[in-house]
Amino acid sequence: MQGSGSSKAVKRVRRFGAVDAAIYTTIAIASLLCLLPFVHVVAKSLSTDAYVIANKVFLWPKGFTLEAYHKILADASIVRSLYVSVIVTTAFTVLGMIITTCAAYPLSRRNLRGGTFFSYLFMFTLIFHAGMIPDYLNVSNLGLLDTLWSLILPGAFSAFNLLIMRTSIRSNIPDSLEEAARIDGAGHFRILTTIVLPLSKPIIATLSLFYAVGRWNLYQDALFYIKHETSLRPLQLKLYYLVVQASESFQLEMTNVNLSNPEVLKASVVVFATLPILCVYPFIQKYFVQGVMLGAIKE
Repeated sequence: MQGSGSSKAVKRVRRFGAVDAAIYTTIAIASLLCLLPFVHVVAKSLSTDAYVIANKVFLWPKGFTLEAYHKILADASIVRSLYVSVIVTTAFTVLGMIITTCAAYPLSRRNLRGGTFFSYLFMFTLIFHAGMIPDYLNVSNLGLLDTLWSLILPGAFSAFNLLIMRTSIRSNIPDSLEEAARIDGAGHFRILTTIVLPLSKPIIATLSLFYAVGRWNLYQDALFYIKHETSLRPLQLKLYYLVVQASESFQLEMTNVNLSNPEVLKASVVVFATLPILCVYPFIQKYFVQGVMLGAIKE
């Protein structure tokens, strides 16, 4: 008995070979490449100016101070930009998920006439796009310039997310549930709200995170559409102007924030802009892990 147990232990040890070591090493390196730059930025934001100017701050703050964050929170324009980003991201995510769900459910029905045509029509938009100038002209003609709607409506639908959700509903919700609900007299709206949505929480959480992170990090459309109403600039656009202004001068006129070293300000604003998403992710991590692979494997 002891001999067989020891042989099994030896087999387990032998299973970890050069290939496993290479895989774990690659994963560790990739993880560090993603983590270390952020740790470096956090360390700079918590360090005094003298150490940052001397390039002595790497992965641990030196001369710990919260002065940069105090001055950021004291600047009303940055706090307002954070408020605008939260409002826009929330409205964008809710509207995007409503549109995506309402389009994905009918396309997931196998008996829908023309379903294949509409699916290929949405796929066509993933490959071909009119371009930046037609988008701007369209937003301008609709009178959406210098409004929050210009940051919400144009990109509130993703054909890629639609196809993911359609595949997830079709693959993971049996037709027998819909047939049973129809026998009980349920219509499409009731089937959607009482069967499809409760069973689609993982994919809903995953796509909501995709929408939220994509909207939160995007600043290019705000750069084009928000020209005169500076109070409507989201946080990422504010960060963009901070970086540009800090590169030109040590006196940051855009925010009335004065620091002896603009690198500290840039680092602290990057952390300030990243924290909200980092705080949201742990609450949906369970559903996100389940949802990323939904629809990828069809039984």
